[in-house]
Amino acid sequence: MLSLTFSPSPIGVITLLADEDFLIIADFFDTMSESEIRDMLEKRFSSSISFQKNPILLETEKQLDEYFSGRRQVFSVPLALSGTDFQKRSWDALCAIPYWETRSYGEQASSSGNPRASRAVGGANNKNPILIMIPCHRVIASDGGLGWYRGGLDRKQYLLDLERWLLAR
Repeated sequence: MLSLTFSPSPIGVITLLADEDFLIIADFFDTMSESEIRDMLEKRFSSSISFQKNPILLETEKQLDEYFSGRRQVFSVPLALSGTDFQKRSWDALCAIPYWETRSYGEQASSSGNPRASRAVGGANNKNPILIMIPCHRVIASDGGLGWYRGGLDRKQYLLDLERWLLAR
């Protein structure tokens, strides 16, 4: 059974979806109601969804709270990732970016094994199902600009500022 919760954070409500063993989604669905989100996810996963929090959701909320309060830099919640091999390599490269550091899309492409694939890396980042914990917010444009972030540039800037500020304390 899949379990769903809506977790408040300093940057908005994070939709969390998990089964008994893994976190599947951590994302922002700002334009949808809770019932629309549930319906969409039930169709996508061909499964009924409960609003009963399971241990994975409870641990995810705890770790996100620790992250936002500056007590956590690395997440340990088990993740279930479905995507192409290229997307998974791109997401692995994201997880290798240290807390508060950034990489360009080109640098991420190189570390993913395909240095000419910066645009494809951007597309893979856009498909990242677990925002914050798979830190695509740490990837910026080669000119130092923010680039793009599915969660919104205000959120991306907040996360980058949070990590820099907390590390400097």
